[in-house]
Amino acid sequence: MENTRKEALRIEKLSIQFGGLKALDDLSFTVYENEIFGLIGPNGAGKTTVFNCITQFYKPDAGHVFFNASDARQRGHLKRRDLPADGEMVDLVGKPVHRIIRYGLVRTFQNVEVIPELSLIDNVLIGAHVDFNSTMFEQALRLPRARREEKKHRAQAVKAMEFLGIADIKDQLAGGQPYGILKKIEMTRTLMCEPRLIILDEPAAGLNNTETEELAKIIHMIRENYHCTILLVEHDMRLVMEVCDRICAISFGKFLATGTPAEIQKDKSVQEAYLGEQEDE
Repeated sequence: MENTRKEALRIEKLSIQFGGLKALDDLSFTVYENEIFGLIGPNGAGKTTVFNCITQFYKPDAGHVFFNASDARQRGHLKRRDLPADGEMVDLVGKPVHRIIRYGLVRTFQNVEVIPELSLIDNVLIGAHVDFNSTMFEQALRLPRARREEKKHRAQAVKAMEFLGIADIKDQLAGGQPYGILKKIEMTRTLMCEPRLIILDEPAAGLNNTETEELAKIIHMIRENYHCTILLVEHDMRLVMEVCDRICAISFGKFLATGTPAEIQKDKSVQEAYLGEQEDE
């Protein structure tokens, strides 16, 4: 049964208001481990606001964001005082933004964030910043510990780029690359953080049909090979219905329905939110 599955993320009664606009209104849903979970809704439904509350770019007015950080001790990214108890779900609300990634939760953005003047592999290496223990002084002088760390993470970056089929262009500058390549770079960068959960914010935006079909395969490959959970916001309903195990639909910050793609397609409240209430003939 579904309630026996291990939770990866649990949103409880999340609310946030901007001026007189209630962007999220008592929203709750659960994402399970190793699941590809879609979050959908009409424009302005509050989907990206949910992501920003999860990652604490926004501080919600009420509610909780519980995240399964059960392997935080093994990951070694957190100071002892920040470690959760064994088996404890961490409430991310109120946590510093920079600590979220150390729990194993990473995200991409609607707009691709790369540094054009750096090579593709150096853009990917930015994702390994939580694993660098050498100081800025050691890195500036290329001292032994800094060199060892860079060698280790560069090999990890090459492996991740090979996984997404872009290792052959790793030394090319990011500036001037096709948009589809830059999307892959951003996704590759998330893999450098040893993620437990990856949040993908409209990954198909700007991609053509062929690139979107490839993206669907990549999402499944990441889940299977990196053993992580994926939370997806996407307007391309064909992609959502193809890749997601379950979907949560929201409208004006309120919960509408959750279920399999087939169940969501048949749900009347979802149909009305997207198409408008149908008048009786």
